[in-house]
Amino acid sequence: MNKLTYKNVHNKFKLNGFHFNNEDLCRVAYSFIKEGSEYEKPVGAFILDWFDNNPYLEIMTSGTTGKPKIIRVQKQAMVNSALATGDFFQLQSGNRALNCLPVKYIAGKMMFVRAFILGLDMDFVAPSSSPMNRNENNYDFVAMVPLQVENSLTQLNQIKILIVGGAKINNDLEKKLIQSKCKVFETYSMTETVTHIAAKRVGDKAFTILPNIFISQDDRNCLVISAPNLNVKNIVTNDIVELVSDNQFIWLGREDNVINSGGIKLFPEQIEAKLSEKISNRFFVAGIPDEKLGEKLILFIEGNEYQIETSVYDDLNKFEKPKEIKFIPYFAETETGKIKRNEILALY
Repeated sequence: MNKLTYKNVHNKFKLNGFHFNNEDLCRVAYSFIKEGSEYEKPVGAFILDWFDNNPYLEIMTSGTTGKPKIIRVQKQAMVNSALATGDFFQLQSGNRALNCLPVKYIAGKMMFVRAFILGLDMDFVAPSSSPMNRNENNYDFVAMVPLQVENSLTQLNQIKILIVGGAKINNDLEKKLIQSKCKVFETYSMTETVTHIAAKRVGDKAFTILPNIFISQDDRNCLVISAPNLNVKNIVTNDIVELVSDNQFIWLGREDNVINSGGIKLFPEQIEAKLSEKISNRFFVAGIPDEKLGEKLILFIEGNEYQIETSVYDDLNKFEKPKEIKFIPYFAETETGKIKRNEILALY
């Protein structure tokens, strides 16, 4: 059997109900660019880039932990990533999929690649915070960010497998999703690894890696990823993890977010998880320099100032309780809705 390449389009692939081969898709792409809606123009550009003779795409990173940058991703790595996703979630040709993610970023592009390569029957809709609104179709496979999931809870019975990425699922949303008949998976992903390299069912603690992924730790206990099929060799992350086995890990938090307060290491992500059901506004915790403690734990809350009840801290140990609270009218955020912690902290 010949190796699948980016030039292949599965004969069962459909876009919004219509069969297309690669020549048809290029004609559609020109139409999207010339006459399409604003959300369709990037799709047209992506399709033309996908089928040109360059072996790579230039893709913008999300800019969560630094300035967005353009990196080159090999198209064959994207094909291999699509195949790994198909194996992991046992997707079949002809399965119905929904792409409700912006194609400007890798996640939206990869939904197209999975559809091309695996032969999915994919609907593509304008990215919005409520992608299932007025949509009565049933789907086998859908990818969303947490805000989209939150706004689609009453329609999750229309979805068999839902993958969630872009930001962590908070405790309150996770509890709602555990009750759902839909199989919901939180993913671990980054642009450099061609979206997700691991996933876990909501309610589980450990992520399980996809086929042909290899994991280890550096001396900081941060995750190191190798994936020959994705052209990834020893990517050192800033994610502190606990290795459960050769193919499973528990994510503890970001090394660059860890707060050393009086010699005690505090993980903001774990503190935020404990507070997530107690604070309705968007918030985060972080450390700022302090003469006595080295770093002082601060709670940043978006919105107008109000009185915080002491019961909010009931689930925190004595070291995890914030020393100070700062209210900020609006959080700076990336285009994908992630809070720009570093930019906010720079003000303090």
